[in-house]
Amino acid sequence: MRWTLKPKPDPKKVKALQEAIKVDAVVARLLLQRGIETYDQAKTFFRPELSELHDPFLMRDMEKAVDRIEQAINDDENILIYGDYDVDGTTAVALMFSYLSSYYSKVATYIPDRYEEGYGISIKGIDFADDNGFSLIIALDCGIKALDQVAYANSKGIDFIICDHHRPGDQLPEAYAILDPKRTDCDYPFKELCGCGVGFKLIQALESNRGRSIDFLVPYLDLVVTAIAADIVPVSGENRILAYYGMQVINDSPRTGIKAILDQQKKAVFTITDLVFTVAPRINAAGRIQHGNYAVELLSEKDQDNARLAAEQIDGFNSERKDLDKEITKQALQLIEDSREKDKYTSVVFQSHWHKGVLGIVASRLIETYYRPTIVLTQDGEKLTGSARSVKGFDIYNALSECDDLLEKFGGHKYAAGLTMNIQHFEDFKARFEKVVAERISEHLRVQEILIDAEINIRDINPRLHRILSQFAPFGPDNMTPVFMSRDLFDTGYARPVGEDGDHLKLAVVQGNNSQQINAIGFNLGHKYEMVGNRKKFMAAFTIDENHWNGRIDLQLKLKDIKQDLKI
Repeated sequence: MRWTLKPKPDPKKVKALQEAIKVDAVVARLLLQRGIETYDQAKTFFRPELSELHDPFLMRDMEKAVDRIEQAINDDENILIYGDYDVDGTTAVALMFSYLSSYYSKVATYIPDRYEEGYGISIKGIDFADDNGFSLIIALDCGIKALDQVAYANSKGIDFIICDHHRPGDQLPEAYAILDPKRTDCDYPFKELCGCGVGFKLIQALESNRGRSIDFLVPYLDLVVTAIAADIVPVSGENRILAYYGMQVINDSPRTGIKAILDQQKKAVFTITDLVFTVAPRINAAGRIQHGNYAVELLSEKDQDNARLAAEQIDGFNSERKDLDKEITKQALQLIEDSREKDKYTSVVFQSHWHKGVLGIVASRLIETYYRPTIVLTQDGEKLTGSARSVKGFDIYNALSECDDLLEKFGGHKYAAGLTMNIQHFEDFKARFEKVVAERISEHLRVQEILIDAEINIRDINPRLHRILSQFAPFGPDNMTPVFMSRDLFDTGYARPVGEDGDHLKLAVVQGNNSQQINAIGFNLGHKYEMVGNRKKFMAAFTIDENHWNGRIDLQLKLKDIKQDLKI
């Protein structure tokens, strides 16, 4: 791994911030790295206020969207809430449905079938709306590139309101209203909302139009924070406010469906990391293994017993998903090994029988072994369809744009995308994608990076520091859990590989001549035992964590990497 130590902030600014908010120098440095220089900025960071959310009517077409929904309600129209089958889409649909149905009855939901309809707006979905008398479709987390589908809906007399956060193409659909902060003609101040976040701005505007306070919308923020966590959007700006209050709802009074998932975990307090690794995979598993409707029904359920049964069913889908992605990952790694393509700039793998629902997960797993932009494909009729994932710093969406003449369609973000192509284009695409990435990717991006916030002495690690660091949460892109490094470390003789296969490393660490000792755990670092045995000097990159064991809570280092070379 490549260690990168962030530049030290100006010492004068560190001292001024220390004095202003009465914190240690290390905390002041961490805040300055996050752009926080004053008392007021620190107050906003540690205690965000809902009043700091932007006016939703700053988003282009918001007034049109609100007026059209109010018209539909006044005219007794049927409204269809349409969303993608992943976490962002299903939470957004549950949010919009829960909100509108709280005061209007003629609302229904539609999630496309992952295998029959694919991603985004489908002709089948529009036909469903037409056959069942829906004259307005509100699309969430999709639609920004649905030119033909929206034109088809228009021909049927069905209006579209699109709430999306993906990058638009050169042309926008002819929808009644398009809410997307990434529109080039949209001046909305915050561009990094997730799809559910854009949906929340719409219900914020509807509430404002009805003269009600945003406080009435706080119960919906458990859905929004779940989407923020799953979609890996920056946890800064407006997203930080939404996530901060969303986590309060998660821990104090989550909706019945989310509570049913959390109750399976037997924990007292949940973090945004728990949403990423516990809640989101289960919601996703519904659409991957069966149908996204299972997720929407769970997230909209109000009866506790029904929610518990639905959560158990979705947990079963998640177990099946785990088995599938483990087996397909094994096969994909073998394909790369057998093809002698280990030294390429990309991984592009395909097998006709692979399960479409887990390809994105498999792509991420392959990056853990071969750190490079990766595409995993399966066959769907005469076409190939699949998922793309990238490495930090490399825009895979732009790389796919260079291959768009070989693709039937694609869409997504800088680090994740979906794509479809005709099967006869596979080899040409594979060669073109390799060439594009080879020409564009910087050499240093081919080595996984650990970004280190600050160097710290072991003696400075104490409960007060950990307590303040915990208030930096919720964590995520643009506000990652602080990573530290320390040099001149020794193990006290406690070091040993642990885990069923000795994959992990457990140590008790001291620094230099200082006698203060702290335990450390390095997941998947068991192979580095030889670096620390026999009191060998080493350096470590780590986060500061709590270890709960037998009713006792102790601080520990959660190791990200160790090196014997004391330079970076």
